[in-house]
Amino acid sequence: MKHKIFMLIVCTLVTQLAFAQNISINEGSGFFRVKGNENHEKDSITVFYHQPKKFTKNSKHLIVLPGAGRNANDYRDSWIEISEKYNVLIIALSYPEKTYDYGNYHLAGTVKDLDFSRGVSFKKGTNQVHINEDVIKFNFNENKKDWIFTDFDRIFKLVKRITKSNQKTYDMFGHSAGGQILHRFALLYPNSKADKILASNAGTYTFPDHETKFPFGIKNTGISTKWLKNSFKKNLILFLGELDNKTETRGRMLRSKTVDKQGVGRIDRGRNFYKFSKTFANKTKINFSWKLVEIPNVGHDYKQMAKAAGEYLYIER
Repeated sequence: MKHKIFMLIVCTLVTQLAFAQNISINEGSGFFRVKGNENHEKDSITVFYHQPKKFTKNSKHLIVLPGAGRNANDYRDSWIEISEKYNVLIIALSYPEKTYDYGNYHLAGTVKDLDFSRGVSFKKGTNQVHINEDVIKFNFNENKKDWIFTDFDRIFKLVKRITKSNQKTYDMFGHSAGGQILHRFALLYPNSKADKILASNAGTYTFPDHETKFPFGIKNTGISTKWLKNSFKKNLILFLGELDNKTETRGRMLRSKTVDKQGVGRIDRGRNFYKFSKTFANKTKINFSWKLVEIPNVGHDYKQMAKAAGEYLYIER
């Protein structure tokens, strides 16, 4: 039995190495594909990159997560100017909607048995999606190996090896659905190699609230106050567009009796998430490293938010 397990591990490592050897990253823009995690081994993630002209082993790495459109190539392109200006390697991840649905993307695989066949309605002429929480059922997925959060360190490690980089950490930017993923990444999976995590214009949030059920709180997730000490240490930046309010029509807006308590517009929800988290940390006497940054005169616009994020992350202060 031990011999079979050993051979399985060896075969897996050999397969992964062979797969990695076919990948190259060159100056300019390109893409390659990698396999998904343990729960998505038959699926692939397309990695769109841009390597700046002056790239060196000491250049920083930025992983970018797109919104619900999964258009990582467009998101990559919106970072090219910043990439060249500040000499940053851009790595934008595209998770296909066919194999990564709402539960596997927006919620990062932290739920299972999610059924949207009933309890979902679209308000005609608006961007609002209403869900009936009494009808939609699911379970929290305790198997962290299924969460797409595991992909980020893995892909960084692969890119680091290919480019012979000296970097020990990477930064992240996610907009809309990508913003949802990244605040949950900091909250639920804090022991990663990610440094600065910019969660931009998220539509809903998972509050560190033990009284509210997941995904809008952490009730029944097993996430303890002790665990949150690590979460609040992360360099999470809530990156909000000032005009991404209740009148913004771009992007889908999830509505339900629970999520509406977070606020009506995305900026209100982000502000309330930050306020609740900071208050929780103060009450429990936990050090709190998260920041709130609001970008004036910008709504639900990933290009403008990317430009502001690049200046925030890499301009010398």
